[in-house]
Amino acid sequence: IARCGLGGLGVVAEVTLQCVERQELVEHTFVSNMKEIKKNHKKLLSENKHVKYLYIPYTDTVVVVTCNPVSKWKGPPKFKSKYSHDEAIQPVRDLYQESLKKYRGEEIAAKPLDNNEPDINDLSFTELRDKLLALDPLNKDHVVKVNQAEAEFWMKSEGYRLGWSDEILGFDCGGQQWVSETCFPAGTLSKPSMKDLQFMEEVMQLIEKEMIPAPAPIEQRWTARSKSPMSPASSAAEEDIFSWVGIIMYLPTMDPRQRKEITEKFFHYRRLTQTQLWDQFSAYEHWAKIEVPKDKDELAALQARLRKRFPVDTYNKARSKLDPNQILSNNMLEKLFPLSDKI
Repeated sequence: IARCGLGGLGVVAEVTLQCVERQELVEHTFVSNMKEIKKNHKKLLSENKHVKYLYIPYTDTVVVVTCNPVSKWKGPPKFKSKYSHDEAIQPVRDLYQESLKKYRGEEIAAKPLDNNEPDINDLSFTELRDKLLALDPLNKDHVVKVNQAEAEFWMKSEGYRLGWSDEILGFDCGGQQWVSETCFPAGTLSKPSMKDLQFMEEVMQLIEKEMIPAPAPIEQRWTARSKSPMSPASSAAEEDIFSWVGIIMYLPTMDPRQRKEITEKFFHYRRLTQTQLWDQFSAYEHWAKIEVPKDKDELAALQARLRKRFPVDTYNKARSKLDPNQILSNNMLEKLFPLSDKI
């Protein structure tokens, strides 16, 4: 139980790592849609070492990213992209210039805002997206335009990338952001339940129905089951797989009022997914993403829900035995797993 003990069962003083050889991977990025994903989902999961889907709200675009070891016999694929990086990112640059005119006037848009403002051509895609969203982060129509530009960027970024695993498996998430990542069962590799795709369809429908200014991407990935009882992906069945989905809202501005408004909107977005989807799909939030409720009734409901999924009494018995003075405890553990006299 200590393998996912949330820091409450001990302090790691020494670690022995079992290493593997560094792998050279080939990453393949291509654009699809939900209809095609449904046809190819089982094949994509079973035939790739790593796979993730990036959904773009208010579009039918699903970006598929697969990663596999380079074939010793075939070598890396010989593929040349149709578009250069500049051509791929140009729609985002164009939208930024157009949006500057709308929000700050023609004269200001024609020149840098100040001497410290970087040249638009020096900005990466994620930096441009942050700047675009900062202009009007909670305006749904503006966010839709940004998402559409992102979909076009990915469409023109299809291709292959070769690199070592530590380079390829990383992901540029952009700037500061709120994230809620949930985990739920998705069948097995040989027999996916398709609940993972149903979950995403319902998330996208919810976004459009509630007109949430949801930026892109919503990332979906998969892992094997965990043998750690306190893991959201724990399962006794060796072949089980779990899907992880992260909804986000960026914090692209330092203005306190705007950040507060974005935070409130994000938690409304999160609450909608929680109340309408989590129980239906047996979804549980990543421990690091849980925000402890301030409301007593909400906290009690969360405590009861965690008890349905995790061996809370066993965990608390271990805490009482290994940390009787609660030196390792913290506010989150005390709120989510209150120690009672019965333990």
